Amino acid sequence: MIKVEKLAVSYGKADNEVRVVKDVCFAVAKGEAFGLVGESGCGKSTILGALAGRNKQWTGTIEVDGEAIGQKRSKAQLAKQQMVFQDPFGSIHPRHTIGRTLLEPLEIHGLDRRQERVQKALEDVGLPQNFRYRFPHQLSGGQRQRVAIARALILSPRILLLDEPTSALDVSIQAEILNLLKDLREREGLTYILVSHDLAVVAHLCDRVAVMQDGGFVEFAEKRQLIERAVTHPYTRTLINGSRGYVPLWR
Repeated sequence: MIKVEKLAVSYGKADNEVRVVKDVCFAVAKGEAFGLVGESGCGKSTILGALAGRNKQWTGTIEVDGEAIGQKRSKAQLAKQQMVFQDPFGSIHPRHTIGRTLLEPLEIHGLDRRQERVQKALEDVGLPQNFRYRFPHQLSGGQRQRVAIARALILSPRILLLDEPTSALDVSIQAEILNLLKDLREREGLTYILVSHDLAVVAHLCDRVAVMQDGGFVEFAEKRQLIERAVTHPYTRTLINGSRGYVPLWR
């Protein structure tokens, strides 16, 4: 479904240019959930931005469903990949009702049966129909993230690009959103790329993971390897140890 070869992304120009993603290569099969993990600033979200069309300063090749894509995308290409952002409040217009938020992508792409599609999108993420009349500040963080997922789904994409979709939520709500994403993937046959610094989140949702450090990949690992800690690179082992949380020194 996704094939990336020698993807490099830079910010700035000439002497001020900084390369933040350095010739990475990976492929994601249809229906697979693929994770990108690493510390903040290593380039994970920048890769998602290049795939989604948000970052323009990239080189290399990107293929989506067998079609090569460039810096400029058609509406059909953009609709095929949709993104869910980290902050469910900041990614939704605060003065638009939920119904208006969900209608906007349908209007942009000129799709019909709009009220029917809004109804289905709310049902898909487990929200009641009367939520279409509410504003974001009237919803909890978990409910707002469900709206963000519904907005991504309403164009019937093949791929969801998930940028830390649970890190801004309470721990008690994170599992609900992860289980929702897992169910949607199985039911709709979606392909995921999940960005996270939390290996526990990645191991719950993803089949494979690429570990990033300083703009490049240092290791690819399968879910089983993460669970069994059967990894080879020291940085990956550091991330796994960090995911264990606080361990008292006297234990």
